[in-house]
Amino acid sequence: MLIGLAATLFRAPPVTLYTFISRFSPNSHGFLSITPTRLFITAASLRRDENKEVDDYAELKEKVENLGICCNSVTPEEYTRLMCPKCKGGRSMGKCLSFHMSSKRNSALWRCFNIECGWAGQIPHNSMASDGVHQLGRMNFPRILTEESLKLEPLGDMLTAYFSKRMISKDTLKRNHVMQMAGDQIIIAFTYRRNGMLIGCKYRTLEKRFWQEKGADKVLYGLDDVREADEIIIVEGEIDKLSVEEAGFPNCVSVPNGAPQGIASKELLPLEEDTRFSYLWNCNECLEKASRIVLATDGDLPGQALAEELARRLGKERCWQVCWPKKDELSIYKDANEVLVNLGREALKEAIECAVPYEMQNLN
Repeated sequence: MLIGLAATLFRAPPVTLYTFISRFSPNSHGFLSITPTRLFITAASLRRDENKEVDDYAELKEKVENLGICCNSVTPEEYTRLMCPKCKGGRSMGKCLSFHMSSKRNSALWRCFNIECGWAGQIPHNSMASDGVHQLGRMNFPRILTEESLKLEPLGDMLTAYFSKRMISKDTLKRNHVMQMAGDQIIIAFTYRRNGMLIGCKYRTLEKRFWQEKGADKVLYGLDDVREADEIIIVEGEIDKLSVEEAGFPNCVSVPNGAPQGIASKELLPLEEDTRFSYLWNCNECLEKASRIVLATDGDLPGQALAEELARRLGKERCWQVCWPKKDELSIYKDANEVLVNLGREALKEAIECAVPYEMQNLN
């Protein structure tokens, strides 16, 4: 009988012992005593889990390697820089693929940070995809722009004369890097810069047709002129920004996309949805430093709607509004350039200096 019992015990699977606290109770001295409980888990069960993890990793590794990604040096739960099999590192030939593997080594995701590639994907655990791979959208990077890639050249005589009629000097044009597109057509190029770097461009024909470079960051025109400014003047167009500078105020920027037809809604949209005014959030580092913001938008209804939208986002308490001079008994001059051309620099300067607090101007 003893021999049979011993045989039964030895046939039983080996066990691993874990001890954990299950109950606290006061003893006779008033202290808590701990009653341990023992939990027995079979080693076979542990081996099954380990084997499954090994199998999952082998399956994941095969899928990843089929894509050309070598993951031998990858540590789970860490982001590892690898060579991208799609772009081979681009022109720099560097390790531009960020690769991440889960702690259980059964899922992975990656994204290439080469600006010309942006390949991204993931392999979820128990993926239903035929090859187990889910392709993600290409990552969008701001484009790298140069005057050469945009085929820009210095302003010719025709456009210099055009700006002269608008009372904009050669010095102001040069300081603001106003250029033209190369070719047979006469097209003005207002270059948008941040920290001196070309990051966008807006084009204008003499017939007032406008368009912008796609894929560029949305920022204010003239951003570098207000980087440390305590007072900022905001206008509705690039020529108005140049006009205000002619009146002696270089601390001026223009919105990049004109004015809305009306106020969109009573409630402000969340930042991620406020796409029309994304240029404000992209330039917030500069705007938040200003204690006084002068809104010199156009005098028509869209211009007034723009002023309201800007004031709502920038804080009405620090906004002032320019009131353009009267043209006649029934109308006013529309914008900064109209005032400059028809009344001169001093009149434009006076209009800006006489701006009134926004909340006072819009009490009604």
